[in-house]
Amino acid sequence: MNRMPARNLKPTMNTTHPTTPPLRNRRAFLKHSTQAAAGAALAGALARPGYAAEANTIKVALVGCGGRGTGAAMQALSTRGPAKLWAAADVFEKRLTDSLSQLKQRLDTKIDVARDREFIGVDGYKKAIDTLGRGDVVLLTTPPAFRPIHLEYAVQKGVHVFMEKSFAVDAPGIRKVLALGEEAKRKNLKIAGGLMSRHYKPLEDIIRQIHDGRIGNVITAWAYRMHGPVGFTPRQPGERELAHQIRNYSNFTWLNGSFIVDWLIHNIDVCCWVKNAWPLSVQGMGGRQVRRDPDQLFDHYAAEYTFPDGTRMFAQGRHISKCFDFFGDIIQGATGSAILGEGQSNPRLFKGHNQTPENLIWKYQGPSCDAYQNEHDLFFDAIRNDLPYNETERCAKACMTAIMGRMACESGRRITWDEALASNLELAPGLASLTWNSDPPVKANAQGHYDIAMPGQTTVL
Repeated sequence: MNRMPARNLKPTMNTTHPTTPPLRNRRAFLKHSTQAAAGAALAGALARPGYAAEANTIKVALVGCGGRGTGAAMQALSTRGPAKLWAAADVFEKRLTDSLSQLKQRLDTKIDVARDREFIGVDGYKKAIDTLGRGDVVLLTTPPAFRPIHLEYAVQKGVHVFMEKSFAVDAPGIRKVLALGEEAKRKNLKIAGGLMSRHYKPLEDIIRQIHDGRIGNVITAWAYRMHGPVGFTPRQPGERELAHQIRNYSNFTWLNGSFIVDWLIHNIDVCCWVKNAWPLSVQGMGGRQVRRDPDQLFDHYAAEYTFPDGTRMFAQGRHISKCFDFFGDIIQGATGSAILGEGQSNPRLFKGHNQTPENLIWKYQGPSCDAYQNEHDLFFDAIRNDLPYNETERCAKACMTAIMGRMACESGRRITWDEALASNLELAPGLASLTWNSDPPVKANAQGHYDIAMPGQTTVL
């Protein structure tokens, strides 16, 4: 596909698990969005570097205008206090215009994106961020491969950042994100990460009870994401290889880090939150048994992690039709158990390990909570009131946990945390210099198929 001009711009199933509530689709964000709340003014406040007082209008730039990006913009603009969408960037013009159209239908008075602040192209993120001032916000919602370099530019420019999961696709990217988090602290910049389950009140309450010993010492944690196949869009007529892969970013490991990284990260993170620890090692297996689409996806993963106290976490991901489906976490303690995590809007505690209604000992009975909105409310409140707010380290380590799981499953090796984090293997070397006319890091063979990881043969360190 030829590079598109930016108008006058430079381009840039069936479940048998007891009492399991329906899966909530993260990508169906619009129906869960709320309208903007009026902001209380804090007149006369003096702005410090990176600080926006309550009465100040915060300008927002959206980098990555897909479904999640549009949802993040909706939520950012629905926080307390004046804010407006000021710039937008994407590599696909139609995606940008569709996003702005949806946002204008919902929040017309808060959309102030002039035509010369719509940027199309791989370098559009720089141009969008350049329109902002200190105290403003950029929403980074492109495919995860680009997160480290986009975060780097935002921190250099001194703007606050909301970064969607996942946060990198390999260890060099994670190390960069960790370093940028420290630099952001020094600059008094706020960084929020898109692990919204951490801001879901029912989940916060149940994990507090687990930490207080309600089900005894946690022995095992099980993270699941099992459902139908991940979609794939065939190449459009005349479409360039890079455009094709970015359009199907969930299907290429260099772009999304794999199914276990970009799809299972939430419930892996929740299990680590329950354990209040990161794993020391992981071994696992995975493969591509049913899938026939021309991409790189394994259709199943199973990773067994070991925590410092010797207890285990098991992460199972599968996207195959007509199989047992479950989306959530199961926690087993010495005296009880829990069902919780993303996909489980009604977390519950049970006595013993038979999770039946008669064994129910706790369920959330407080007010409703939209975790997607709450994470933005907390983030913008920290900006307006100059509160400490930096989720970088936790988000990066959750992502690293998922990445080392992929490394173990795709190689067949047992991988330790230390050797995984020290790996210098980049899935997309030279990504910072990528242009719209560049070749992607992986290419199809003569039959139109891509290299697939092979346990026992694939190198990951």
